[in-house]
Amino acid sequence: MCGINGLILADVNGSASGDIYEALGLLQHRGQDAGGIITCGHKGRLYQCKGNGMVRDVFQPHQLVDLRGAMGVGHGTSADSEAQPFYVNSPYGIVCAHNGNLTNAKELQDFLDHEAHRHVNTDSDSELLLNIFADYLNKTGKFRVNEDDIFKALEGVYAQVRGGYACVTMIAGFGLIGFRDPNGIRPLIYGERQTPQGTDYMMASESVALEACGFTNFVDVAPGEAVIITRERGVVKRQCARPKEFTPCIFEFVYFARPDSIIDGISVYKARLAMGSALARACQKKLGKLLAEVDVVIPIPDTARSSALQVAYELNILYREGFVKNRYVGRTFIMPGQQMRKKNVRRKLNPMAMEFAGKNVLLVDDSIVRGTTSKEIIQMAREAGAKKVFCASCAPPIRFPNVYGIDMPTRQELVAFNRTEEEIAREIGADAVVYQDLDDLVQSVTQYNPNINALDISVFNGCYVTGDINDEYIAELESLRSDSAKAAKIPVAANVVGLHNNFNAPATPRR
Repeated sequence: MCGINGLILADVNGSASGDIYEALGLLQHRGQDAGGIITCGHKGRLYQCKGNGMVRDVFQPHQLVDLRGAMGVGHGTSADSEAQPFYVNSPYGIVCAHNGNLTNAKELQDFLDHEAHRHVNTDSDSELLLNIFADYLNKTGKFRVNEDDIFKALEGVYAQVRGGYACVTMIAGFGLIGFRDPNGIRPLIYGERQTPQGTDYMMASESVALEACGFTNFVDVAPGEAVIITRERGVVKRQCARPKEFTPCIFEFVYFARPDSIIDGISVYKARLAMGSALARACQKKLGKLLAEVDVVIPIPDTARSSALQVAYELNILYREGFVKNRYVGRTFIMPGQQMRKKNVRRKLNPMAMEFAGKNVLLVDDSIVRGTTSKEIIQMAREAGAKKVFCASCAPPIRFPNVYGIDMPTRQELVAFNRTEEEIAREIGADAVVYQDLDDLVQSVTQYNPNINALDISVFNGCYVTGDINDEYIAELESLRSDSAKAAKIPVAANVVGLHNNFNAPATPRR
């Protein structure tokens, strides 16, 4: 998963790098392994810095000063060998930050090799997308392009590219471009900020990045829509692809987005409270009389807190914070190697014995993916003195891989794959497991936007909204997600030298 953003300042002598840096920090939860910024300065000169690590590690104060220019694009990723944004010099100098995953990457690679004759230097589908866009722009044959040329090029991109994607691109000396897949799977929003010099514009994955940087008047980029922002004309947008069924990714609301974000007009916080109410009903149905034995509701920090509060309220059971989280350890379900995941769960969370000793506890988590985290947490709860441990998940059983940008494990590594709820409970060491009902989960989100009737819930039911996923594709994708494949990745070092960086590190087509 990735966090992307782009900024164009009204003041041509201003510096965009500071606000882009701040926005990436606010989107850090979406991608914790690598980051990058490319800015556009005088006469279209591009400057970049990107590398491994958290935002604060990749960008030092002197590097931000060296990132000159009043326009730029930022990217944070959960795959350290894919530090973005990517850049091509022809035509015009184009920069791209991409969140998502293209499901016809092999087909696009063949096209670029045999027909477009464009060199692609990594295995990243983000670079494929950038080169497809560049190829369509190149066909204009113009010395300089205008908005109509760009919209026409994006119509070609939409016709050729499949999958889930949100992109912020920049053409040197021209402006910013944002576009989103026809199903609206991945989020993208933009806003404005009034200054004495005029109006600044920012695009980002989540509204929280815009709000904290002083932007207002948020507008979601619609599915299949492209937005072009320049100093001369402000915002110009056009529907470049016929929108399909609007199906945002359910995991944005369950897990990835910050609770203070608004995505597609839906408050993530409200959605998670609704999930908690529905999960409380599921607990009553599943546990029945066992609920009377539960002494305390404890969330698995941080994402499950909102829902756990509502579960406790609905069930009239005491709510307590039982785990202290180390905020400097990344997500465990995407870490390579089972032993590393187990070790990092214990480094990430520490139980407070006084909240567990002699008690029956109901742990509330946002989801159960591999089961590694849940198993270790339940074991920690028992070591801290818990008598019984029940586990409730705000999401239904995850039985299928995500193909639209979330680096989830292979099917065989998913704890719910080919297991009943009782078998899952035994596998993770819980006295019982309660899963959210799928219809209730969808209703928890869609009730807040009447224009959204469905969501991408493919990880639960195996029905992929783009309709182009088969067993062969799933098998190939899973081969890229194996622990051995992840361990083979080569890091990218951070640097700032005009527009120069290491584009040679191998990467897998995952965001």
